[in-house]
Order: sequence, then structure tokens, then C-alpha cells
Amino acid sequence: MLSFGLMTLSLNNEKGYFYELAKRAQAHNILCFRFVPSSIHPLTQKVTGEQFNPTTNEWEQGEFPIPEVIYDRCFYMDDPHSTQCKAIVKWLKARKDILFLGHGLPNKLTLFEAIVNTSLSPYLLHSKPVASGREFIQGLSPQQTVVIKPVNGSQGRGIYLLEKTSNELLVQTDMQDTHLTRTFTTIQHAIAWINSLTSQQDYLVQPYVNLRNENNHPFDIRILIQKDENGNWREICRGIRTGMKDGIISNLSAGGTITSFESWIHTLPISQSEFISKELDDLLSKIPIILEENFPPLFEIGVDIGVSDNGAIWILDINSKPGRTIALTLKPEVTEALFNAPLLYGKTVKFGERSHFDEKVFSSRNS
Repeated sequence: MLSFGLMTLSLNNEKGYFYELAKRAQAHNILCFRFVPSSIHPLTQKVTGEQFNPTTNEWEQGEFPIPEVIYDRCFYMDDPHSTQCKAIVKWLKARKDILFLGHGLPNKLTLFEAIVNTSLSPYLLHSKPVASGREFIQGLSPQQTVVIKPVNGSQGRGIYLLEKTSNELLVQTDMQDTHLTRTFTTIQHAIAWINSLTSQQDYLVQPYVNLRNENNHPFDIRILIQKDENGNWREICRGIRTGMKDGIISNLSAGGTITSFESWIHTLPISQSEFISKELDDLLSKIPIILEENFPPLFEIGVDIGVSDNGAIWILDINSKPGRTIALTLKPEVTEALFNAPLLYGKTVKFGERSHFDEKVFSSRNS
């Protein structure tokens, strides 16, 4: 049987998703394991983790060889454990006897720099690193509004909207379901705050565009695409995430809500809805191809698209480890397909022909 490893930074992460996936593994002649990279013994190269028992439908602790195929669901932060695990995962990816379902994408700034000169460029918000607090503040024009976010951030954490006046800096952020505002009354205090942020993790800065609806709620379009068992890209679901009134992010972790893409697009004038739908289809046909031309193979992608108040379309984020909440909420009929997809593609990675991974084929959501 094929050994299939679910790898994360804590065995408490994504327990529901992993359980549903593991329950279906035996039907595909797959043994399912879950483990943390740091639990690999450097001398024996055995892993201390958990193996799923299909008879009892329970995880059981044990020691086992490194699985043949690994599904990487590690979400790194700027902490010592993440740093340790990153180094171990890099070592695993270099091994010829271990295959990864997908190799993931680099941080937001590296990703921007890799694709800014491609056909995606018109849809990207220009990004550059936040240097020293003084250099950053001095580079802002009066009344200029920008967004700063962690280079390695996820789930909308650490995103700030900044507006500079002549002698003050207005800062807004969303935390859980609360919108917070703070004013630094002196530039020196603002500089000190920026320096405090960037001493903990790297940040990037982007121009601000108004991505709120007519009721002043931030919203975006989240699209999930995955490879099927033949290695072809297919769209699974697209939905609308809407944040709190006057907020700045629409992430579900910050209290965002989910509605269907269809219900939103039908509220727009026909000319605008046709334009947006055509642009999205075109973007989704390009994004996987461009990413795999610049980076190692991927298995799944979550794409966040913003629509500004002037109708412009922006790629806000491309995530190689997306969640499934929107798809499971809006399209419950795809539940079985979602939980089986990693297992089916895992067999393709292990046993399929190499040509599968070189195909640059995208099947539309209507195929």
C-alpha cells in the first residue's frame, strides 16, 4: 500500500480535514499517517507520529518510516519551531525517494517579484519591502494611504491600513471581529511603531485600493482550484467573502461571512458582470501555468481577487495551502471530491507518468 503523510506543524491542526481524508484512504489502497517535521529522528530517519487505523477509524501513535508521498500543510510563522521545520522540509524535498503532493509557494514578496513581469502584471498591486521605520514614513506623501502586511502572513493577520497626515499617522486593523483604530500624534512615535513591527517579522507595503461594497464592507472573491487525478487543473468553487462594516479585510478568521459568487455577480449590470466573469476565467487559465513555469509543481491554489470601486480587478493573494470552508459551505455536493482529491492525486504523483506533471491544462468550472 502507498504510504501517505499529512504533514503539519502541530498534530492539532486541521484535525477534521485530516480525519475525513484518512477515512477514505483505504478505499484507494493507501495507508495514512500524520506527523510534524521535527518529529523525524535524524539518525534512524523514522517518524514519531500517528497512523490511521481504518478498522477503528482512529489515529494511533507510533513510529514509522517517512511516508512515500507527503501532503504539506505546514503554515510557518517567524518562530524557532517554524524555522526548524522549514529546514527539515527543505531536506525532505531534496530527497529523490520522497514525493510531495505540491511544493508550495514562496513568501508574498518573492512571489510578487517572480510574476510581476508576466501577463499577470496588470492585476498585481505593486509590492516592496518595508525598510526602516524612518525611511518608510518619510517615503509616504501627505494624505497617502497604504497597506502593510507580513511577508509570511496568512489568514489576514497583521494587516494594517495606514494614512499619513502632516504630523500624524492613522492606523487601522481588524482583529477577530473587531475593527481597531489608532493615531500616532508624532512621526517619531509612528517610526518607533513601524520599527517594532519589522523587528518581529518582515513586512511589505502596497498601495491602497478601495475594495469595499456599497455598504462599506470589505469583500473579495476566493477561488479554489485543484489538480484532478490526471494532473489537470480544475476549478472547484468560487465564493464571496465579506468582512465587517468599515473593516479592511474579509478573511473568515476575522469574522468574514460567505455568500455565493452567483448571487453577487447577478446584482451587477450585465456589462459589468460579463466583464468580471470573462476576466476571472482568463486569469484562472493563466495563473497555474505561470506559477508552475516559475516554481516547482503545485497541487492546489486559493486565489483571492479584489474588485475595486472603479471596477478594476486585482490579485490580492495566491495561496498554495488554501482552506476548504467556502467550497464545503457553498457546494456541499463537492464534499466527497474534496476529501478524495489529495489521495487520488497522490497516486498520480507516485505512479503516474511524468507527462502528467508537465501538462499546462486548465479545465473551466463548467466543463
